[in-house]
Amino acid sequence: MTNLPIYLDYAATTPVDPRVAEVMGRYLTHEGGFGNPASLHPFGQAAKQAIQRAATQVADYIAAEPNDIIWTSGATEANNLALKGAAALYQRRGKHIITVKTEHSAVLDCCQWLEKQGYQVTYLIPDTNGLLNLDTLQAAIRPDTILISVMHVNNEIGVIQDIAAIAEITNARGILFHVDAAQSAGKVPIRLNTIPIDLMSFSAHKLYGPKGVGALYIRRKPRIKLAAQIHGGGQQQGMRSGTLPTHQIVGMGEAFALAKTLFLTEYEQIVQLKQRFIQTLRGQCDVIFQGDLQHSVPHIINIRLNHRSAKQFLTAVPELAIAVGSACHARGVEPSHVLRAIGLTTIEAQGAMRFSFGRFTTIDEIDFAVEKLRSQ
Repeated sequence: MTNLPIYLDYAATTPVDPRVAEVMGRYLTHEGGFGNPASLHPFGQAAKQAIQRAATQVADYIAAEPNDIIWTSGATEANNLALKGAAALYQRRGKHIITVKTEHSAVLDCCQWLEKQGYQVTYLIPDTNGLLNLDTLQAAIRPDTILISVMHVNNEIGVIQDIAAIAEITNARGILFHVDAAQSAGKVPIRLNTIPIDLMSFSAHKLYGPKGVGALYIRRKPRIKLAAQIHGGGQQQGMRSGTLPTHQIVGMGEAFALAKTLFLTEYEQIVQLKQRFIQTLRGQCDVIFQGDLQHSVPHIINIRLNHRSAKQFLTAVPELAIAVGSACHARGVEPSHVLRAIGLTTIEAQGAMRFSFGRFTTIDEIDFAVEKLRSQ
């Protein structure tokens, strides 16, 4: 028996894994490691050690070093620190930045803010499958280009950009390369010891960790420096001041450790769910898939029905928790700028729905969703 409603919006946020919640609880109360990690007494040092362990857990997943990790309040803050911090510190080299029109608003809004500060930003248009053409990127680079920012896995259509190939281009030209990896951790392997990426943003709540905590990887060899965006006590090498939330950080560390342990098993499980969804849906419905299904993660599928708008479908089927528009937009549901960037009309974009699967999704839930799509 399938419990209703069914949650198929894992790309928006994931539930905290019970194993993560159990670890977090040890750092909240008087009996646990609640101390301020900046304090020198035993309570503070216990918290500091827990944070160091969490940094090791995150670093192990991405093949980096613990000292490469700067804790933030989430991927949005990590993106802000990466873009604004790099732009401020490297502006003597130039004031030109390159990004992609399908980026998350946390990157696009940063770029628009930087434009108001006198920087020039080139917004590249990907191919209709959502993938960035490397020739297009090469042609956009100028002598004064200092930073390129490209999302690893797109949060709306799931396509995977070739960040290794982009890193070769940026590294050869001495250009900083930032990657928003909020959606890729846990979905694809990340090995920063083999790819010359300078900055990479992460979020815990996309990976069965808590909301309100994220991290920014900052390359140390060669050393990348950023202008701090939050000032105060000088914590975290002066990069990001503020008392560290131990319970949230240990939760993020545990979530990344679980992701590393479960990766192969979980990936195969999600692949089976995707195949079941696509094969059954194609046989029963007149459906159009957005993005490149071959070069994408199995966790995210974006579709539209020819004969029904997304809002109409959601109203008719309240049993399904899926995404329409962008869940991260303060102004509510708007036509997806990602779908508009890859060539969809406003009407077509308004008809799109994102189904995203996760650790707790079952075959029965997939079958229920497909049946509802078929019946509409």
